[in-house]
Amino acid sequence: MDRQFYLDLAGKEPMRILDLGCGTGLLCDAFAKAGHQVSGADPAAEMLAIARQKPRGDQIEWVQAPAQTFRHQDKFDLIVLTGHAFQVLLEDADVTAAFHTIKSHLAPGGRLVFESRIPAINWAKRWHGQTTQVFHNGHMTQIVRTVLSTDIDTISFATTYTLQKETVISRSTLRFPSRNQVVKLLAETELHCQTVLGDWSARPFQTDWSDEMIFVATAAA
Repeated sequence: MDRQFYLDLAGKEPMRILDLGCGTGLLCDAFAKAGHQVSGADPAAEMLAIARQKPRGDQIEWVQAPAQTFRHQDKFDLIVLTGHAFQVLLEDADVTAAFHTIKSHLAPGGRLVFESRIPAINWAKRWHGQTTQVFHNGHMTQIVRTVLSTDIDTISFATTYTLQKETVISRSTLRFPSRNQVVKLLAETELHCQTVLGDWSARPFQTDWSDEMIFVATAAA
């Protein structure tokens, strides 16, 4: 559902798209299939190695870099952080650095879109032992999440990806900032929060039922 949301967001007219925290490149591959010019950036070399194997991997520019330090000569019509990559930014300074990077790479009229889970839910309880399966081009990836520890606004966990020929284990810590915190940090870096959506059908965010906060932002005028 989230992949289709981002594909619909991009639309049918070709545009220049940057996926920060692209992981194994599923969305980048889908963007490329739709005719967009795509760059995917991720700090993990092992994730990019898998991404390059996607059907359109040779059509996509892959860059090993975190959102905070990514640099490119081009500007982008759409910059996304999907798969909750935004929550990997654990400190305000990390978020601010990423937002400054994004602002400097947005083309005129370009948009930043990313999601973050609402902090009110007990995600550690929901996640521990959770198993999902993702099918892409006839191949299945099994994903198992194991919670390792929790803190005031963070959760640390291991995610095991079992692919056709290999198994990859990724260890992560995610932060769960509030909506107000995110909007404040956007404003501090001269990014304007246009709207906050509450689910992948693009309904407005509501505190009583939304699991997600999907932020749509532009460079401040």
